[in-house]
Amino acid sequence: MNTTTDAESAGPLDGLRIVDFSGMIAGGYATMTLADFGADVVAVEHPDGHDPVRDWTPIEDGTSLWWKSLGRNKRCVTLDLKRDEGKALALELLADADAVVENFRPGTLEGWNLGPDRLREANEELIVVRISGYGQTGPKAERPGFGTAAEALSGFAHVNGFTDREPLLPPIALADMAAGMTAVQALLMALFERDVTGSGEGQVVDVSLLESLFRFFPAAVTKYDRTGETGERLGNRHENAAPRNVYETADGYVALSASQQSIFENLAAIIGHPELVADPRFADNAARVEHAEELDGYIAPWIAERTTDEVLDELRAGDAVVAPIYDIGDILADDHYQARGAFVEVDDADLGPTKTSATFPRFSRTPGSVDGLGPRHGEHNRNVYVGEVGLDEETFADLRDSGVI
Repeated sequence: MNTTTDAESAGPLDGLRIVDFSGMIAGGYATMTLADFGADVVAVEHPDGHDPVRDWTPIEDGTSLWWKSLGRNKRCVTLDLKRDEGKALALELLADADAVVENFRPGTLEGWNLGPDRLREANEELIVVRISGYGQTGPKAERPGFGTAAEALSGFAHVNGFTDREPLLPPIALADMAAGMTAVQALLMALFERDVTGSGEGQVVDVSLLESLFRFFPAAVTKYDRTGETGERLGNRHENAAPRNVYETADGYVALSASQQSIFENLAAIIGHPELVADPRFADNAARVEHAEELDGYIAPWIAERTTDEVLDELRAGDAVVAPIYDIGDILADDHYQARGAFVEVDDADLGPTKTSATFPRFSRTPGSVDGLGPRHGEHNRNVYVGEVGLDEETFADLRDSGVI
């Protein structure tokens, strides 16, 4: 019997109110995650413009599928933060909010007289999460902060790719996603300090795309300090594990990792080379890392002669960590993803029934939910400004007609 109550299914952040001044990926991903788990996120866009993600392809019937994903579970209002009436309304929005998330270029909010000090005058408990390319301080702070630059300057591109080729940037907005995750963590830590340890005060959180991705290399500083090593591009190999690579099969590709000694010994037997176990070049993982290319000379031909399914069946029998290379179609068809409930279908006013990824991670009692995809521009103006802020109909109409909202 399903005994889950409505309160239990709401999400662990039910009751948290976030005003979202951000746009694009990092802020949008952060506030999407918060909204997935029950936070009331009010996303603010300019009346005469919108979040650039609304223009990202693919576009279906004038609607960006990117926006439908990043904007899900949010309410959208419009507001001109540069105008005095807009600033006053912004402060009213923030009066009962727990946090505001913004990703303007550093100094922009201050130029509009909406810097953190002014915002916290309206609400001393407010947590101000600031996301930017390089942070709020430092000689690069005021540069445009796109993820591409962060991926180059963080050290990621330097080690990504193959030894004999140029550095590779990621095919996803990796730095933005890293910053979005960091912003969520930081906001929740600030809430803990405010509400659990009992200070009762908000604070300003400075999140940069650059440092968020740089922190994905926790040992890099210590390693360079002690050894002078800067890392190198290894393709699909790993500096601390062998064998580990992508191998071509007769009809596709698989990724294989068998660095653990017992698994390597099983692998050697399966591919018909049990003598490799006694070979000093492959005696242990450290030796195999040093001679990874030679080791692949034994593994790759065996895999190339077999179909992907055959490789998977035989290697899994030896406990090797092996998997096919999936595209998104494979992912949607995979029984494990399906069994885990990794996708949900939402009935959207613009698109109709549409699949999207489910909330993650999974909570046993307060799982959160995807209640709606990204709303239309300004869809919730009346709901928020009249129903919650308390504007009367005449004032609402005046602000709308004058372009403030």
